[in-house]
Amino acid sequence: MKKMCVIAVVAASLFSLSSYAADGQAVYNKSCMFCHASGVGGAPRAHDEAAWKSLMDKGMPALLKSVKEGKGNMPANAMCSSCSEDDFKASIDFMAKKKS
Repeated sequence: MKKMCVIAVVAASLFSLSSYAADGQAVYNKSCMFCHASGVGGAPRAHDEAAWKSLMDKGMPALLKSVKEGKGNMPANAMCSSCSEDDFKASIDFMAKKKS
């Protein structure tokens, strides 16, 4: 019985981690909010469509490169060493859209 409980907990943990990867808001809250909520250091503010338009026009590959390599005051991997490319894409999409 104990083994079944342990297996269930491990399976639930793995499922929750995989769903986290697609949650741009969770990634934003974890790693992006500190700078992108206030615009500190020149970071484009989250949900400011005008600020994000020129960045989004460059395309996702260019944005991912900036995140991975760092740009301006943003360090490489944007303070999220555990984030995947999908995590970064989801957080960029979340920040670039007008808050509903």
